[in-house]
Amino acid sequence: MGNRSLTSITNLDLVVLVLALPVFILCDFNMVGYAVAAVVWIAQRLLQVWAERKAQADLAAGKRTSAMGAVAATSLGRPWLMAAVVLIACIIDREVGLYAAALLVILFTLNLATRGLAYLLGKNDKPEEAA
Repeated sequence: MGNRSLTSITNLDLVVLVLALPVFILCDFNMVGYAVAAVVWIAQRLLQVWAERKAQADLAAGKRTSAMGAVAATSLGRPWLMAAVVLIACIIDREVGLYAAALLVILFTLNLATRGLAYLLGKNDKPEEAA
């Protein structure tokens, strides 16, 4: 499968985030909850991209331990970041935290599934081409 197809699969969560906006508006859901979820989701995705690029650079330089450390730290830190933000949002306003948590659970589950699918579909690619 092509690299472009794998990229579109792994970015499906961002499409769902954009499509969730009209749903929130039409169903009169709490827009602050959407904003909290969107900001924390984009922040953790940027952290994920940074870690993947650092890992690729470290692997190219022969630093396997450093590459694994970057991926492991961000893989554990990203859910904690989202949970902390949702907890703070719930303390401030329960409804905001509820809507943010619901959207983040959907996005996280979708992201996890699509990354696993992209990995399985890209297994036959050369290591340089794998995303």
